[in-house]
Amino acid sequence: MSTPPAGGLSRRSFLTATALGAATLATSATLAPKAHAYTGAPGPVLGTVIDYSAGVPSAAAIKAAGHLGAVRYVSQRRPDAQWMKGKPVTLAETRAQAAAGLATASVYQFGRASTADWLQGAAGAATHAPQAIALHKAAGGPTGRPIYIAIDDNPTRAQYDSLIRPYLLAFSAALRAAGYSTGIYGNYNVIEWASREGIGSFYWMHDWGSNGKIHPRTTIHQLPQNRQATIDGVVVDINNVYARDWGQWTPGQRPAPAPTPVDPGAAIAPQDVLSQLSSRMGGSSLTPQQLQGGIDLLTTIGKAVR
Repeated sequence: MSTPPAGGLSRRSFLTATALGAATLATSATLAPKAHAYTGAPGPVLGTVIDYSAGVPSAAAIKAAGHLGAVRYVSQRRPDAQWMKGKPVTLAETRAQAAAGLATASVYQFGRASTADWLQGAAGAATHAPQAIALHKAAGGPTGRPIYIAIDDNPTRAQYDSLIRPYLLAFSAALRAAGYSTGIYGNYNVIEWASREGIGSFYWMHDWGSNGKIHPRTTIHQLPQNRQATIDGVVVDINNVYARDWGQWTPGQRPAPAPTPVDPGAAIAPQDVLSQLSSRMGGSSLTPQQLQGGIDLLTTIGKAVR
């Protein structure tokens, strides 16, 4: 999802550097459509949204390019990636987009590759979820909306079971406690595994490891690198939208109803939430440190939103 410049090579770097150096992209807002043999699309494409981290295109330029809005980072730039001048999203940006008739959705991703957020498992949510919520709120994001949790990888099932599932469950519990829904950014397999287990209600799919398939639960589909565009001097990813509700919001909008709790009508203590998470982890229990960290996190969030 993140696109570092040449010198910090990643799975996106080479094509991005090429795109930045290509004169034909320097002033273009969109790339010419190219055919891709995807299978399993959930329905017709209802429009497009963009995501970006190297800078912030103007709302007018995004509107002129024909997009519905943008999915934006509610996370800080990494110390080794100061080129990410588009992180995090700001209130000024979301207000400008709203004034142009555009909407925003929120995504959290700080690390990547060897520092991927999910590598910390359930304990990682104690650090990441409060940051995501705070930055979402600071940018004008209301409750009742999802925050996408990024799994920007092609993980094995063993990695999902041992680390990603606990990370998603703990992060999702923290979001729910604060009045938000859960979105997941991942490939076909991550969406398949998570959705089958009832984790998440919005799904943003990327192609890495998806083998040409679009998951039928996909809300947004990030198109491949050769469909990137340059808008207002910033390289952006293009995403097809398959649902009228793709997690979008505008600053100042009335908060949506809070998500349905795990046990409707019951007051759930943090210890009970973490116990439910542990029981849903396929027999893999939370460590005492993870359990206490999760309890502390949920207690803090619960006090903040009361």
